[in-house]
Amino acid sequence: MAAGPTTRVSDVVVPEIFTVYTQNYTAEKSRLIQSGLLNSSALLDEKLAGGGLTFHMPAFKDLDNDAERTSTDTSVPFADADASLPSGVVRPPDPKKIGTLTEIAVRMNRNQSWSTSDLAAALAGADPMQAIGNRVGAYWVRRLQVAFIAAWKGVIADNTANDSGDYTFDASGSSFVDGVTNFSAAAFLDATLTMGDSMDDLRAIMVHSVVYNRMQKNNLIDFIPDAVNPNAAKVPTFLGREVVVDDGMPRSGGVYQTWLFGEGATQFGRGTPKVPTEVERKAGGGNGGGQDVLYNRVEWSIHPTGHSFIGGSIPEGGPSNTGTGGPDLDEAASWNRVYPERKQIRFARLLTRES
Repeated sequence: MAAGPTTRVSDVVVPEIFTVYTQNYTAEKSRLIQSGLLNSSALLDEKLAGGGLTFHMPAFKDLDNDAERTSTDTSVPFADADASLPSGVVRPPDPKKIGTLTEIAVRMNRNQSWSTSDLAAALAGADPMQAIGNRVGAYWVRRLQVAFIAAWKGVIADNTANDSGDYTFDASGSSFVDGVTNFSAAAFLDATLTMGDSMDDLRAIMVHSVVYNRMQKNNLIDFIPDAVNPNAAKVPTFLGREVVVDDGMPRSGGVYQTWLFGEGATQFGRGTPKVPTEVERKAGGGNGGGQDVLYNRVEWSIHPTGHSFIGGSIPEGGPSNTGTGGPDLDEAASWNRVYPERKQIRFARLLTRES
């Protein structure tokens, strides 16, 4: 019996449709985006559509908290400020000025490829392009979380080195003491207090699964329906804040980091590479049997609000997450806080020691 026709990746992947599908899948499935930990930025999208590795984003500072003046009816008008003053008339004070600052975001060009052998199971699906798109989209969801964690690790390292570590409350102690060093509502609230009277701005939590397990054991988790997909599994919350669980969260020995975020703490831009999706036919692949290779490319900018990426000698593709010796995302030397007040940074870190 003759064999049926062979389905190749190039037969089912239409690059333009595939690119849009995978981008939409990433946005739909990423809890970072759905929880608001990553806020889509039209400004960063616009910057990525142009050239350059870094983008300068001017902003106004908040008004200084100077004491207000008491109004009178005895001052001369501003236009007559140089005139001689009659007895008892007060010269008007100079008006206050609003300051400016500049944040610097960085472009990240990333890509990956997969051969037919890796996609063989997907090709057997009822809708091969959707099946492949799901796998590729799920890959970028995971990589987006890795890059997000790397960027905030770098920001935290800079904060520890240069800003007295004022993002952090440390409950970990020198050794494990049950009910004291592990995660608790009291420790969480102490971490929010690093924001002062802006503590209620923190709306989401990112934890390691070990910490999440502790939260569940202590009956601290409530579950609510997913607002985006009511048929999906319910979303865990703690004190009204969504909980995102990721085993990529930093830990050292028994000390685990928990991160608290407010709305807009991290801005996210997506660009469009010149050729986002390609399928290449390798005639010599598979020992001459032929091979299809699927290439997929993304352009991102993950920007912790209130900071600047200051790493020098950035590679053409942008910084790596970690470990290259260059200006990686997770390095203290790559970042600098430019917002003048700590409470303007809608982020806090809690350190706990778990058994």
